[in-house]
Formats: sequence, C-alpha cells, structure tokens
Amino acid sequence: MRRLAILGLAGSATLAAGVQSGTDRDVRAWMARAADRVQAYYARAQRIICEETVRLEPLGPDLMRNDGHVRELVYELRVSWDQAEAGSGAPPEATVLRQLLKVDGRPSRPGDEPGCFDPPAASPAPLNMLLPHRQAEFVFSWGRAGREGDRRAVAIDYKPVRPGKPVLEPKGEHCFSIELPGRSRGRLWLDEATGDVLRLDEHLSGQVDVPVPPRSREPFAPLSITVERADSSIVYAPVAFHDPEETLLLPASIVSLQVIRPSGVPRLRISQRFSNYRRFITGGRVVQ
Repeated sequence: MRRLAILGLAGSATLAAGVQSGTDRDVRAWMARAADRVQAYYARAQRIICEETVRLEPLGPDLMRNDGHVRELVYELRVSWDQAEAGSGAPPEATVLRQLLKVDGRPSRPGDEPGCFDPPAASPAPLNMLLPHRQAEFVFSWGRAGREGDRRAVAIDYKPVRPGKPVLEPKGEHCFSIELPGRSRGRLWLDEATGDVLRLDEHLSGQVDVPVPPRSREPFAPLSITVERADSSIVYAPVAFHDPEETLLLPASIVSLQVIRPSGVPRLRISQRFSNYRRFITGGRVVQ
C-alpha cells in the first residue's frame, strides 16, 4: 500500500543458480524462496537497531534543485516482529519503530511536533508484501537475469491484482495523508545465490485523482487533488556483525519522490539513509 503525506490543499498551508528462463514455475519458486528469506530476515532484524537519517527536500519544477528549507531528522530505528504470533498460525507482519533523536542537527525536545512529511513513529516494513499470506495480492512475473551492484541477480516484476479506492485523511491541522492501495507496480532484484532482496523499485502505475472529503476541505480548496508521481527505490547492502560473526543484507538507503498537485509542497524528495547498525540484547533477571 502506498501512503503519501501532503501539505495543504489551497496551496498556502502545507533464484537458485542455473535459472535459464522466465516460466511461471521459475517465478513461483523464486517467490517461495524470497518469502523464506524475508521471514528469516525479520527474525534477525528484531535484534538490531540502527540510525535513520531522513532528509525532506522540496524541489523546484525541474525536480533537481531544492526549493525551500531542507528538514533533516535522525531516528533510532528497529523492527518489531512477533514470532509468538507467527507460531500461532496468525499472519504476522513486521513493523518499523522510530524514536526521534535529532531535528535539523539539534537534539530532539519533548515539545517537538511531527512535521507534515515526517515518517510515522510506527509504519509497516516495506518487505511485508513478500510474506506468504501477502503474495496473493500481487501478480509476479519474470523480469530478467543480470547484476545488481557486484552480485548476480534476477529481476521479478510485480503489480497488484486489483486497485483499491484512494483515501485522503486529515493528519494535523493543515496536513493530509493519502493511501493509494493497489496503484503502484515495481521490480524486485533477488540475489541469485541466496534469494535475498537486493533492491526494490516501485512507481505509480498512472496519475491518480483523489477526492477531498467535504469535512477536510478548506475554504476555496479544490474538490480533488492529483498524485502525478510516487516513486521509490530501496537498496540493501551487507552489514557485518561480530561476536558472533554474521553478515546480513540490511537497508542502506531509500529515495522517494512525490509530485502532488495542488499542494503546499507539490514536489518532494525524501532521502533515508541507514547507518550505525548494532545488535541489542533484551533480557531479564529472576527476583527471589
């Protein structure tokens, strides 16, 4: 599901080695393998924390130069994955949890209010779509074999089975969030040796007009808005851990671009960079 944030509506507020062909059988085997790898990844990732640096950059008409204040946020980030729920047979999904550390270079303060485009404190993890119970929502097809970075990889294209209804909801006084279920398609790059996700690219299938509910409409605001673009690219990279020795493919960066008209910030690039990965151990003590 694609979720976007917008500011104001009046414009003044806010693969095992050896695969040779792209048959359906090959694709099904790759998706089963990807599902296994994602579940194993979530099981490990819940014991890892990192720093996420987010840059929110309004862009000019050429989509190159910034056109306003660039907001920078630093979070402590971890993944929540309920293995007990997974073991009970219920369909588990992973959640990304954030704790704000810095705003524009200074330590965060209790009074800091989330900005319109700031990422939420909790959000669905991006690879949930590859979990076994979610794959039925998509059609997967063979892309091609090749390389991603320095690794041999296979590409799997995906699109939703059916589009959902766009929804616009208030998010604060002058902010709104948009959900565009089933309106994006993309490509997965899977490591040929392991089946791990190396990269995930996604883009809007076509521009979407979203009605503005009457209760959310400001005076003289339009009856609808148009989402022209919503692109994202997630890159995963190996991270080494010690004691015990282990190397995991973890998110390295996410770059997103959204173009929404009319809006207080019609063109926005969001860059997320992940660093300082480390393990954390939870434990307890027995009180007699």
